[in-house]
Amino acid sequence: MEGGDTFSVHGNGNQVDNKAFHAVQKSFVQVQSILNQNRLLINEINQNHETMIPDNLGRNVGLIRELNNNIRRVVDLYADLSLLRRADGGVVRGRLRWEARPQEG
Repeated sequence: MEGGDTFSVHGNGNQVDNKAFHAVQKSFVQVQSILNQNRLLINEINQNHETMIPDNLGRNVGLIRELNNNIRRVVDLYADLSLLRRADGGVVRGRLRWEARPQEG
């Protein structure tokens, strides 16, 4: 498929722009990856906190900074998705609105 090609989603006849779909999919994969990493960071922060060992508590400073940076990245990715959604023509019930195009063949 080339840049402007469309393909059917969920067999319902609705078509999605390939480039836009892949941009959204890539962003969601990145967000999920960051959220998974955050889960691990939070678990480690909690474990360090429970030990009350000064070195572990000191390590939490860096882990919390990393967690905050990850949260900023997630916010940026969602902001990018919001811009893409607006560029695509708006929102229908909080979801991306894609143009329905007749299927060829």
